Amino acid sequence: MKCASKCLFAAIFMGLASAPAAAHPHVVIEAWSDVVVNDAGLIEAVYVEWAFDENYSEIAIEGLDANGDGHYSAAELDVLTRENIAALKEYSYFTYAKADGGTVAYGEITEATQVLTGKTLKLHFRVPLKAPVDPKKQKFSYKIYDPSFYIAIDYSKTRPVNVIGTLPQGCTVELGEIAADQQTDETRQMLSTKGTDWQPDENEDFGALFAQPVDVVCKPKTS
Repeated sequence: MKCASKCLFAAIFMGLASAPAAAHPHVVIEAWSDVVVNDAGLIEAVYVEWAFDENYSEIAIEGLDANGDGHYSAAELDVLTRENIAALKEYSYFTYAKADGGTVAYGEITEATQVLTGKTLKLHFRVPLKAPVDPKKQKFSYKIYDPSFYIAIDYSKTRPVNVIGTLPQGCTVELGEIAADQQTDETRQMLSTKGTDWQPDENEDFGALFAQPVDVVCKPKTS
């Protein structure tokens, strides 16, 4: 098995530190996410699903049909899945969660798998929190994005966010809008003028500007 095509997506992730930001990202992902709640009403993970654009999907699966039957099983895609998850670790799996404004630490990724649906490659994985968060005591939020904006991650129009389990009474999950302000507009305009050989400063976080926030909102009890 040659790695050139099969490791392409992992190579994209690994090269993000030096990848150019572009007005038109090189890979487009349609995303869904779920807030995972345990039996005690604590947030214990974020479950992520990505559907890659057809152009990338076609390149990524090249040569992975090991038995030549024309179908791509999860087992045949497993090597690519493991490489992608390993490469994403350095970038917090593109899932940036906060509790009361502080960064949330993660455990090891679980339930990672890829499937091919029609011409669309999909990646599913669960990002467990090292310590569960009580949404009644701490404000929990997250954004899913590529910091360099090399890859565009846009929420699906259909059921973009949901809850696995049951949130405490009075708590809901809300998907916010992309910020629309002067800074965002100026950044969009700036990126549109850059060529493909341009590299952003490693401290820049362009992707955050174009990411929709997910917030767990708990209303105080009223007497």
